[in-house]
Amino acid sequence: MHRLVQALTIGLLLNSGKAVAQNNQIMLLEKRMDAIAEKSISPDGPGCSIGIIQNREFIFKKSYGLANVEHQIPLSSQSVFRMASVSKQFTAFAVLLLADDGAIALTDDIRQHLPELKEYGKKISINSLLGHFSGLGDFEDHLSTLRESSLSGFFIGSEQFVSNSEYYSVIKDFPLVHEPDTTMEYSNHGYIILAKLVERISGLTIREFTNKRIFKPLGMNHTFFSDSAEEIIPNRASGYRSPEAGKQRNHLTALHTIGDGGLFSTIDDMLIWDNHFNDPKLGKDPKALIALMNKPNVNVPESDEGKWYYANGQNTDGRYFFHNGGWVGTGTSYIRRPDTQTSVVGMCNSVSLSVNDFTYATFEILADLKLWDGEDPSVY
Repeated sequence: MHRLVQALTIGLLLNSGKAVAQNNQIMLLEKRMDAIAEKSISPDGPGCSIGIIQNREFIFKKSYGLANVEHQIPLSSQSVFRMASVSKQFTAFAVLLLADDGAIALTDDIRQHLPELKEYGKKISINSLLGHFSGLGDFEDHLSTLRESSLSGFFIGSEQFVSNSEYYSVIKDFPLVHEPDTTMEYSNHGYIILAKLVERISGLTIREFTNKRIFKPLGMNHTFFSDSAEEIIPNRASGYRSPEAGKQRNHLTALHTIGDGGLFSTIDDMLIWDNHFNDPKLGKDPKALIALMNKPNVNVPESDEGKWYYANGQNTDGRYFFHNGGWVGTGTSYIRRPDTQTSVVGMCNSVSLSVNDFTYATFEILADLKLWDGEDPSVY
């Protein structure tokens, strides 16, 4: 009995020692993150919220700067950020749910479901849209046409905001900029079209569909696609830019599209989303659906380097899955490393701040501090 008590005591001491050592490393991690923040974030200006996840929980979560500069409201893990292009993986998952329902096939020609789209003379599959191999191009490919379209002109007041339906009514007639399925070209327009597909097939707005099928079942109570530029969003992180040192400006846009962006979320809700990759719950066969989500849409790399592929709103090299988002007044980054159960999410409410300074450095910092045991911590 004495030996058993002695063994238990030694075990408790060893575990206690490990806990103290890990707590010390977490404190050093905070210092490293604080040092990054101090280089660019002023306490009285916009900032960033950062969360580092290991084994399904935060090992670090901290916000720097203000959610609203005018009212001096600090950022927190409950601040609601516009997620910019990190939104695309949620649009993609909504499409995959429709395929899982049997309502569509990913091999379907998009015009089978949206016949009002221009007759391209070529098949554009839903899968090609998901993987940016549609040939549709992006904003810069059609700027002159957009400026000459019905979207331009003189307006007074909030009617100047361009809704998703208004924008779709113009881009549906745009021609291809290259042959489908020949090369990857990132296309926000493709994801706006995918949002329209979700609405057409489900009979719900993409906000209603994702709330019903994704966010409510998972408990992501502060995540949603905003379908009105005039919507009041509690705890919103207002968007800013800094044209010169020490000066802040509101950063606004009249373009309010959904699918390519338009999602709002919090650091805390992104933990729930991250955990869903580890413990999937949605779909007829949740594990199979997540495996499909992580599979590149087209077996062609996005560049001649042959490293990165695109998988349903995520870039992946087989180790990392990530996507960055940059839009008016916001910068976001979400990186997962599934083999080590480690992820990082960052959200900044100024285009003049670099969220990647935090997120791209995270895995190397964790490796330095012996808080991560994976191979090759460099994202690139």
